[in-house]
Amino acid sequence: MGLVGLLGFLVIWELLPRTGIVNPTFLPPASAAIADLFRNLGLTAFWQAVGDTMWQWLLGMLIACIAASVLGFIIGSSTFLRRFTNSTIEFMRPVPSVALIPLAVLLFGVQIESALLLIVYASFWQVLIQVLYGVADVDNVAMNTARSYGLGPMARLRYVIFPTALPYLMTGVRLASAVALILAITAQLIIGNPGLGAEIAKAQSGGSYVAMYALILATGLLGVIINLVMRMIERRVLSWHSSVRTEVAS
Repeated sequence: MGLVGLLGFLVIWELLPRTGIVNPTFLPPASAAIADLFRNLGLTAFWQAVGDTMWQWLLGMLIACIAASVLGFIIGSSTFLRRFTNSTIEFMRPVPSVALIPLAVLLFGVQIESALLLIVYASFWQVLIQVLYGVADVDNVAMNTARSYGLGPMARLRYVIFPTALPYLMTGVRLASAVALILAITAQLIIGNPGLGAEIAKAQSGGSYVAMYALILATGLLGVIINLVMRMIERRVLSWHSSVRTEVAS
């Protein structure tokens, strides 16, 4: 059914400019954009742009996931820290990352750090909130049992808290992976960092609309690939979890 929906979308896209409903100058047929995308696959410049985008995505994801995981487990394990930081987190979390673009440009110009600032800020909250939910979901009976058996704080974290919070953590990482790609493209598009977003902006400003839509399709394919890879990793990491066993069985 998903493939049928995709084909239907492409057919509608193909017909809109060919029937004159929209101006084909600004919305070329899907066949033209797809053909240009395949042409790009043979260009070194295209793969360089893809590499720049994925490098910024990967760095931002690593920084955000590590920082959010560490802070999430520290804050979530302390009632005082949860109450102390709750208002700050709820205030900062809804701030759109794009609102930080002026600050990023002032601090770092068009360097990779400006893109990382946006990527890390947006992805950080996705992971942190999920980890906090996961730590809060730990069974009190299990924690008390671990204490009664003499398990110290690190042992309780390893054997009780972490297994409970891991499904939440993996969900946060998967959500953050999509957000990180969006912010990487946005930073390149607006700030001018090298990557697919910058190439889209160049094509748009030069009036190469077929090339622009081909690059937009490339970003969409990257998003699909990243989501598939993250789901595969999630299923492998959580192969022991009941939700994944049920999904595989069904």
